[in-house]
Amino acid sequence: MNNLFTALVVKRIVATLSALLVIAIACAAGVWQLHRAESKIALAANLLARQQMPILSANASPLTLEDASERRMIARGRYIPEAAIWLDNRPRPIPAAGSNSSQSGFYLMMPLQLAGSDEILWVNRGWAPRNNENRESLPPVKTPNNIVNIEGVVFAHPGKVYALGDGKAAVDTGKPRIEQNFDLSAEGKLRGWMQSPFILREVDTGNDDGLLREWAPLTTGVDRHYAYAFQWFSLAVLGFLFWLITGLRQYWKRDMKEDQR
Repeated sequence: MNNLFTALVVKRIVATLSALLVIAIACAAGVWQLHRAESKIALAANLLARQQMPILSANASPLTLEDASERRMIARGRYIPEAAIWLDNRPRPIPAAGSNSSQSGFYLMMPLQLAGSDEILWVNRGWAPRNNENRESLPPVKTPNNIVNIEGVVFAHPGKVYALGDGKAAVDTGKPRIEQNFDLSAEGKLRGWMQSPFILREVDTGNDDGLLREWAPLTTGVDRHYAYAFQWFSLAVLGFLFWLITGLRQYWKRDMKEDQR
């Protein structure tokens, strides 16, 4: 046993340390992927529990983000289409049937003037495809000019994408514009509005306005995390087996040479 340990470890320090490093990194990455999957499952369960609570009304009384986050909400008011913001580089929430890739497009953020109040509620009205030939061409969307009733789920923001630079050029607040990300606080300061401290992501109620509201569940990607974890743990096992088999082969070859003497 001592001879085998010496052959596998003592005489192969570099190989042993390299194998331990590979195994440690692979196991850590595998565990991290499992934690990501568990985190998504927990978030989805929490979201489902909060959505089963009584529906809130944006018109009833002012609400904090903590009180309303991930809750269902109804709102009554009039859209302000000239202040719309189109968030670029947003993949289609649920890819079209038969498609393996996500189509790129926009989220349409539009302020809603709450009926009977000076408060503004920003609404993520949905997703629309981008014109690949002309990036500045906005999708045709129908916006009612009368008071509407909408329903959705409350979130702190519509999601963020990586954007180069943080400098902001002067904006024309009198027409829709294309942005990479949405800053609720900055919009309030820019326009001097009294705003709700959250956004409402509208749900699909059969309204044919040119926008898609088939939002992907929070558990999307869990299977992928499990697959990645399996790959990392497999790498750890393969690293150990490679170290062990190569060490045994050297040990057996050395042992055979000594027997032939």
